[in-house]
Amino acid sequence: MEAKEYTEMQTLFTEYLTDKKLRKTEERYTILKYICAFPGHFDMCMLHQQLEDGNFHVSKATLYNTLEVLVDAGLIVRHQVNTKVVQYELRLLADTHLHLVCTKCGAIREVRNNILKADLDSLKISRFTPEYYSLYIYGICSKCKYKYKMQKLSK
Repeated sequence: MEAKEYTEMQTLFTEYLTDKKLRKTEERYTILKYICAFPGHFDMCMLHQQLEDGNFHVSKATLYNTLEVLVDAGLIVRHQVNTKVVQYELRLLADTHLHLVCTKCGAIREVRNNILKADLDSLKISRFTPEYYSLYIYGICSKCKYKYKMQKLSK
C-alpha cells in the first residue's frame, strides 16, 4: 500500500473514531498499520502472529474488538467463506477480484476479471446504492481434485 493510501486510511479511521466517540489508541492504529501491510486476505491468527513478530503485544480480545471496529468503519471487509473460516481484507482491495473457494480444503484463490468488474460496477439496482461487492465461487481446487483422483485409482 502506498503512503498516500495509508494516510487516507488513518484519516478515515480517525474520523470514524471521533464520530463514534471511541478512543484513539496506539493499539488500534498499530493494528491498522499491520493490516495495511497484508497484500491480501488475512485471518486473526495471521495478524496476531505478525504483531507478535513485530514485538507489538496485544491481547486477542483487543484484536477482535479492533477488527470489528474496522469492519464497522468500512475500512476492512469480513469474508465468512464457510462456518469455520473467517478472513479479512482491506476494503480498498476487496472489490477488485472474485474469490474461488475450495469446498474440500477451504483454500481461497483470488482471480481478477476486468469484464466482470466492469459489469458489476455498471449494475443499477432499484432503491439501493452498492458500496462494494464480493463474489465467491465455490468448487474444488486442483490439488483436492488430484488427491481425490489418486484415491479413486488406488482402490
